[in-house]
Amino acid sequence: MDVSIRVVDGEPDLALARRVRHEVFVVEQQVPAELEYDEYDATSAHLLAVGPGGAALGTARLISGAQALGLTGGVEGRVLLGRLAVVGSARGTGLGARLVRAVEELGRERGAREVELHAQVQALGFYERLGYVAEGPVYDDAGIPHRTMTRVL
Repeated sequence: MDVSIRVVDGEPDLALARRVRHEVFVVEQQVPAELEYDEYDATSAHLLAVGPGGAALGTARLISGAQALGLTGGVEGRVLLGRLAVVGSARGTGLGARLVRAVEELGRERGAREVELHAQVQALGFYERLGYVAEGPVYDDAGIPHRTMTRVL
């Protein structure tokens, strides 16, 4: 599949990323929209995967700096990967793994030494294959069981 991944630059790209998140989280997983979109969207880096003709196929979000410190228990050098979403037609193509690696690379560029994410329990195996390790108990986030995972870069 011919897909390019880029850092979101401007409102048109951000709207495409939001469209993917809406389709995957709000429509498919029934996460309330008011929980899906939060105050971190405005200050985070977002990645967008686009296919032929500019179709939005996937997205992910990177929180770094002081905001990451507040969300990851104050661990210096840790960034937070979140809102990873791939539309149904692009699943099973390796796009999710490519997005994770792209977030990791962007994190490295911003000085990260490790990545934290909050995985849906059903996706633990996907992240484990990418080198992430689960920590702590299962917890509820937007009605979906999650577990914190980390990876040293």
